[in-house]
Amino acid sequence: MKILWLVSFRPTGKSKSNDMYQSIFVDSVKSLGGNIYFSITQFDEKNVQKFIKKKDIKNFYINVKKKELPKGKKYSNKIMLSNALNQFLKNGDFDYLIFSTADIVVPNNLLETLKEINLDNFCAFVFPNTQVINGDLKNTFWPYYGIDLIIFKINKAKAKKFQKIIKYYEQYDWGIIENFYFAASEVLGLKKINLFKKMKVLKFENDFQSFSEDRTWQISSWRENQKYFLKFLKKFKLNKLYAKGSYYFLLFKLFNFKDLNTTLLLSYVIFYPYNLLKKIIDSLK
Repeated sequence: MKILWLVSFRPTGKSKSNDMYQSIFVDSVKSLGGNIYFSITQFDEKNVQKFIKKKDIKNFYINVKKKELPKGKKYSNKIMLSNALNQFLKNGDFDYLIFSTADIVVPNNLLETLKEINLDNFCAFVFPNTQVINGDLKNTFWPYYGIDLIIFKINKAKAKKFQKIIKYYEQYDWGIIENFYFAASEVLGLKKINLFKKMKVLKFENDFQSFSEDRTWQISSWRENQKYFLKFLKKFKLNKLYAKGSYYFLLFKLFNFKDLNTTLLLSYVIFYPYNLLKKIIDSLK
C-alpha cells in the first residue's frame, strides 16, 4: 500500500497550540506505518522546512512564492491538489491520494479499514469530526461543519482525468474545499463511503487569531471561491447546490444507509430537523 498524503502546514513559531497540533498530526500519520509520502505545497510560510526535517518524513516539497498568487492571497488548495496529482502520476505506483488538514489526529485503524473496501476506485471520508475545544473532547455525534480527511483510491486513468478537470477550477485561501472534492468525485464516478462507524477523527480548534484569519475574512474568502466553484459546476453540469446549498445539500449527497450507525443517525437528526428549526426561529427574532 503506497500512499500520497496531500497537506500543507501553517508557519511554525507563531502559535504554540498550532505547532503542537501539527506535530501531533504528523506523528499520527507516521504511526500508521505503511509507505506514506507527504505532498507538501507551501506559500512562503516560515520555518516549515525545518519542521519537516525535524519530523523526518518522506515528502515532495514545493514552495510557491506568494507574489505568484493574486494580490492579497495567502494560499491555494487548487495549486496544492495540482502538485499532488502530478506527483501521484510521476513518482511510482501510488494506491491512494489522501487529503487532510494538519490539525487532526488520524485514526490508527485507517489503513486496515481501507484494505477491507473491495473496490478499485472510491472516495472515502469521515463525518462528523470529533471536536477538541480548549483541550476538551466534545461528544462524537454533534455535526460540526467540516470534513478534514478525504481518501481517494484511484487508478492512473482516474488520476489523469482528475488532473484535467481541475483546470476548470480556481480556489484561494479559505472555503469550498470539501464541496469541490465531492463534486469532483461525482465527475470521476467514484462511490462515496463514510467511514465514521469504523473510526473517529479528532479535530483541534484552530488558533485563527494568531494568523489574522477572523470570521469576516473567512466569509469573504468563501464567497469569492463560491463564484469560481459555480463555473466548475456549470462546466460539468453538476447541481449548483454543491455551491449554494451549504452542508444541507452536501450531506444529502453523501448519505448512504450502509454507512449509518446510531451515532451517525443522531448527527443527521440534529443537523436537519434541529438546525433547520433553529435557523427558522432565529430568523423570526
